[in-house]
Amino acid sequence: MALPKLNTQQHTLELPSTGEKVKFRPFLIKEQKILMMAQESENETEIADAVMNIIDSCTDGLDARQLPIFDIEYVFLQLRVKSVGETATIKVKCPDDDKTYVDTTIKLDDISVHMTANHTNIVELTDNVKIVMKYPQMTDMKGVNFSDGVDGSFGLISKCVYEVHDGDTVHNRVDMSDKDLNDFIDTMDTKQFESVMEFFNTMPKLRHAITVTNPKTKKKGEVMLEGLDSFLA
Repeated sequence: MALPKLNTQQHTLELPSTGEKVKFRPFLIKEQKILMMAQESENETEIADAVMNIIDSCTDGLDARQLPIFDIEYVFLQLRVKSVGETATIKVKCPDDDKTYVDTTIKLDDISVHMTANHTNIVELTDNVKIVMKYPQMTDMKGVNFSDGVDGSFGLISKCVYEVHDGDTVHNRVDMSDKDLNDFIDTMDTKQFESVMEFFNTMPKLRHAITVTNPKTKKKGEVMLEGLDSFLA
């Protein structure tokens, strides 16, 4: 005799990037095992692949590899809320001495994607030349190290250029060779390069501010948490 099938409850979320409503279910024990194994490996690629595979399995019609990073983070957080619970206890460093950690319980339902005021994906380089950027996907971030300065950012920029406008002429990324695009980026001056980086610095992020009290100094301070890792540590 076959064992009974267990039904899972369906929920709905709204993608931050488009407002599209997406149906999803909590992740199952088999999927939780995959995530735990990836986390135990401490391999960023394995963790990213596990997160994207779980999103693909638990949502209706989403392809995580085509989503911007902030969508992935938000969707996975909603999966975690319905699968594990609405709160998480994380370690937060107190800002007044920058060394004391305290355990802080946060409500994951309160966390949302925030966009900086006046953010735009159009970067004006000159009066005639501008770049239209696309938001990075999780696969775009592999191997990117911002601590390497210009070199660390260069690869990400080339992956996220969508169009280059020269007056009325539009150059689509699919029609550019990697060499031509890299040569174009190389010709930017410092101010133009910083304008492009401003797109990444101000793009939508999973963000939440909390107030913590240092048990040693009794001083309160605000800590800004950003990115999925901050909320699930």
